[in-house]
Amino acid sequence: MENKKIRVAITHGDTNGVGYEMILKAFEDPMMLELCTPIIYGSPKVAAYHCNVLGIETPFSIVSRPDGIKDERVNLLAVMDEEIKVEIGHRTPESANAADLAMQRALSDYERGVFDVLVCGPDEFTTTEQQGLPLLMSEDLNMAFVTSKLAIKDVAEAITKPIIMDKVTTLHGALKRDLRISNPRIALLALNPKGSHEEEETEILLPAIEELAQKGIQAFGPYQADEFFSTNAHLRFDAVLAMYHDQGMVPFMTIAADSGFKYIAGLPMVKTATLQDARYDIAGKGIADATQLRHAIWQAIDIWRNRQEYDAPMAHPLPKLYHEKRDDSEKVRFAIPKGKDQQKREEKQPAAEA
Repeated sequence: MENKKIRVAITHGDTNGVGYEMILKAFEDPMMLELCTPIIYGSPKVAAYHCNVLGIETPFSIVSRPDGIKDERVNLLAVMDEEIKVEIGHRTPESANAADLAMQRALSDYERGVFDVLVCGPDEFTTTEQQGLPLLMSEDLNMAFVTSKLAIKDVAEAITKPIIMDKVTTLHGALKRDLRISNPRIALLALNPKGSHEEEETEILLPAIEELAQKGIQAFGPYQADEFFSTNAHLRFDAVLAMYHDQGMVPFMTIAADSGFKYIAGLPMVKTATLQDARYDIAGKGIADATQLRHAIWQAIDIWRNRQEYDAPMAHPLPKLYHEKRDDSEKVRFAIPKGKDQQKREEKQPAAEA
């Protein structure tokens, strides 16, 4: 595969928030330019204003057209000509509109092939995704949701077997293609507490898990959330599917608040984002951390490369010359998640004699 420099588009988010601070801090390290060619979709005047206020000296080159984008530098593509009043730390219609203009221009340029991946800057106006499956990612935990932004009283009605099947199938595909996990294991959390009326578990979740197994997708559960995370059971799975927002968000933020970020799975484009919103409370104070944004950039690059590698054999498949015999007894052994103690015992066992 060609080792090309990946073009990473980054939207500036709400212009009165921490977007420019995080973006410019992320590229203070020159080594970032060895990994990718960044294209900031924003306003040169607003960027300069934030640099002056915060004392950030990250150099950037102003680009008026996509054909002016160059490697080895931070490109700032101007998406608006009009003056924007900057009121750092305050939510205004102007700052929201600036975020929307940057996003719309980026989406349009993606269709024209201007860049490879999109990283969304912090902006509470565009956190809700209408398409794709939002997946919170970190080193130790990947968390997806069946429902999001719903009142608790509406959650049970929104959980159906077809929805569970669709979410898990999308998640499974993303784990295989985008993260290159050959045999993903997905844990489903229970909706109801143990000992309560568990209609959703017995009539929806368990039948869905059984049908997914027939399709070759390893889904397990449903697990009680409190026991699951208190015993670090999440470390034995490649992803977890929560039934509602708080059920998954609270443990994720506890485990990965600093380095976690969001990936929108199931889309043709590679799209990541910070978990932070505009953070008006700390905007302009020079204390915003760029770690989340850096991780979002790195992961977007990795996913793009993973897709190229995954799709390459499919472009020119070789004819199958023989029928591979498989031992079905192996399925049972690999279908059950192993605890760490069991794995250690197996590793210590001597190899069988020939």
